[in-house]
Formats: sequence, C-alpha cells, structure tokens
Amino acid sequence: MSFMSLFDVTADAMLVVDDFDYIIQANPVARQMLGYSVNQIMGLAIEAVIPTRSRMQHSNNAYVAYTKRPEQRANANADSVIALTITGQELVINMDLSILTISLPLVNSKSGSLSHSHQKSFALLTLHTVDRRRRAEEALLISEDRFRLAKSAAGLGVFDFSITSKTMHCDERMCELWGLPNNQDMTYAQYLAGIHPEDRPSRETALNLASNPNNKGEYQTEYRLINSANHTVHWILSIGKIFFVDGVASRCIGVVQDITERKLLEKNLQRQRIEMESLALEQVAAQTASAIAHEINQPLAAISAYSEVALRNIAIGKGNISQLTTTLERCVTQSQRAGKSLHELLAFLQKGEIVTEAINLNTLVKQAVNSSKNEVTGEFKCALYLEPNLPPVLGNKMQVQKVVINLVRNAVEAMRGSDTSDLSISVKVNKMETLKMAQVTVQDSGPGLKHETKKRIFDPFFTTKSSGIGMGLAVSRALIEANGGQLWLDQEPSAHNNVGAKFHFTLPFAS
Repeated sequence: MSFMSLFDVTADAMLVVDDFDYIIQANPVARQMLGYSVNQIMGLAIEAVIPTRSRMQHSNNAYVAYTKRPEQRANANADSVIALTITGQELVINMDLSILTISLPLVNSKSGSLSHSHQKSFALLTLHTVDRRRRAEEALLISEDRFRLAKSAAGLGVFDFSITSKTMHCDERMCELWGLPNNQDMTYAQYLAGIHPEDRPSRETALNLASNPNNKGEYQTEYRLINSANHTVHWILSIGKIFFVDGVASRCIGVVQDITERKLLEKNLQRQRIEMESLALEQVAAQTASAIAHEINQPLAAISAYSEVALRNIAIGKGNISQLTTTLERCVTQSQRAGKSLHELLAFLQKGEIVTEAINLNTLVKQAVNSSKNEVTGEFKCALYLEPNLPPVLGNKMQVQKVVINLVRNAVEAMRGSDTSDLSISVKVNKMETLKMAQVTVQDSGPGLKHETKKRIFDPFFTTKSSGIGMGLAVSRALIEANGGQLWLDQEPSAHNNVGAKFHFTLPFAS
C-alpha cells in the first residue's frame, strides 16, 4: 500500500508542509477539521492554519527548532496550540511533528536520462483536537459521578459475573450485603451460599432464561439473602444484562438492591387488601344471596301454596282431575319463573366483555407466584419450572394472574389445614405443541383430595375450608374458559403417597 493510500485513510488529521511553510498535502480528516476543500488548502501557507504566534508558544518554540533541525517530535501531551478554520474559528489542538523523507529522481539536462535520486524532507503535522477529547473526558467524569451518586442514594451493589468461568467481581456494597470483608473479592461460591436455599432454583431459572439469546439478555429476579456475618435475612432485587459471544452467554453485569423494607410494606398492604377483599366478597355473597332469595321467594311461596291445596283436596277426596291439573300447571309455571329469574340474575352478574392481549406466560406466572408469597400468611416453598422459548399466549393478564394466585393460595391453605409439615408446591409451565396451547400446573405436597370432594370441587358454594364461600375455583374455571382455555383437577391416582392435589389450566397461543 502506498503512502498516499495510508495518508488518506488514517483517522488522524494530517498535513504535509514543505520547507517554505506551504501545505502540499492534507488528508480528508484535516480538511474536514479545518473546513477547506482540496483546491483551497493545497499551496496554502501554514500561517493561515497555525499562526506564527501559536507556533512560537508551542513547547518552547518546538516548531521553530524543528525547522532548524528536523527530527521526530511527538508533542501530543505538550502545550496546546491554536489552529484556525477557514471561517476563522479557533480550535485548541495538540500537534505532533514528524519527518517525511521522499526520494526525488534527478534528470540529466543534457542527455535527458535519470541520474541519481535526491532526498527531500517535509514536515508531517498530526493534529489532535483537544476540545473534543477534553469534552469526552469531562462527560465521562460527569457520568461516573452521577452513577456514583445514584448508586449511593439507592444503596446499589454492582457485580460482574463471568458465566463461562464462574468468577464474580463485585463492589464493597455487595460485600456488605453478603456480610463479607470489603477488602476481598467475593467468589461465586460465596455468592451462591448467601442466597436462601429455597430461592436458588428461581434465581437459576431467571439466569437461564436471560441466557437465551431470544430473550435479549434481560436478567431480573428477587431472592432472599442470608447475611453471613449477622445471619439476618434480606430481600434482594437483582437486575442485569447478559452479554453474548457467538450466540453463547458469557458475561452478566448488573446491580443488586436491598428491597426488604419494600417487601414488608407490600406484605402489610397485601394483608390489608386481602382483608378488604374478604369483606367485599362476604358483602357480595350476602347481596347475591339476598337477591336470589328475593327473586325466587315469591315463586317458591306460590308453589308451596298450590301444592298444599292439591294435597288437601286429594286427602279429603274433593279434587277432580281438572282442578289438580290446573294446580300442578301453576306449580310448573312458578318453578319456571324462579329458574328464569335466577338465570337473569347470574347473567347480570357476569356481564362485560373480556379484553385479551398477547401475554408472556413465564413472566406472568413468576409475578403471580411472587404476589402469592405476599398474599399468603407465613412462608412456603415454591419450585418454579418455566418453559424456555414459549410463544406468547392470548388472554386477559389480570384474570389469568388472579387464577394462578388463587390456585397457589388454595394449595398452601389446603396443606396448612392438613397439618402438613413440608409446605411446598410446584408451578410448572409447559408447551402443548399439537394443541397450540400452553399449560400451567400447580401441585401441592399435601394429602390430596377425597373422591367425593374431587367430584364437587368446582361446584359453586362448595368448600372444604372452615371459612370461605366456595366460589374461588368456580370463578377461576369460568375465567379460564372465558379466555379460551380449560381448568381441571388431575383425577389420576399417583403411585406415590402424599403428592397432593394437582390442578392444570391451558391458554391458547396468541398466534
């Protein structure tokens, strides 16, 4: 490659100046910096670009010394000089001076043939814009200061985790949260040891999902942390970004935050909300029962009266076929009236259109399980198994989440009611390719359900709890069916004891 080819493609601004201080070459970067075209800058005196006053001040007359004794002089870190653009704008730059020696052939004036070559030296000026670099450095410092302030204000800890080598680098805040000395790096084993054993599977699931290139490397999870120094338990929110090499997850950089206070506040708010919901449900049940009683009381009273008349006439032998037929027809009319009133009332209570959308079922189930942990009093273990590469499902986000929460809550309450020592449930998301649907399974570790209970478990107002109105599963099934899916209880007996109840529901894929 020739010198001119390299000269034109270099990223630095460069000028070539002859020994008479005229510019004989300028690369595109230099022309763009100074605002000259090729024709305007060729043959221009260097004085027009770098005034003598500036050159005289530069590194104790470095430019003047160079013209007297040419040699390479790198001055990128020396004093700044002023360069002028074509419009007269001043640029603060650093200037490097280098020797450029070119062999020029000499021609014999008599014979016209080439004789020997002549060495000629030129000054190669490399210009570095100081303002641009200074602004970039200042912007970087400002950005770092803002990050430090935000990090300190939010109590954030920063980590850099190598997925391939399983090595962990973190700051002093993370060491503080984990109860480790600030003067040592946390190992990956120490990091895992600090996470509550029950929360390690969900954290691993979140990392595996984020490590899938289709999920854009977005990592977020919550888990409990046990401080190794004082053994206190804290809730941690961890958010990060996965970086990939050739499509394989190699590195995760992120932050952690102590959200214990927020969790406690959420739990108190959830408890208050549950109490208010229970009160509201009781009021709804009372109003519904009152409305049903009002609507069917009169027809039932009429049926009772007509039946008594018919029975009395039969008993005393006064009734004839015509009178009995009329009385019984009136009973049928009143019973139909009662049924119609009841259907109209239920239709009124269930009116309203369902708004559906494409839902990430993995995310929704994970959020619902976390919400369940806030809603249910007391701790329980939950193993979460999500389906990678799951297509979006079609449904109403709030209704589907409500169903998951209800199933989890029922599972926990059923285990507590049976004095089960191991309060653990599993929530699994599966793909049903042939049916083009997704399936969610919620299973507890309790004693399971009796045969008679299984047959009536979805009946309205049927409940096995000491408190409750027995509408949770009936409403949940109605919601899932309204969203295009099915909700059912697994009726198959298991070969293993103490496997608990297993509920499934499906939702169609959005496509």
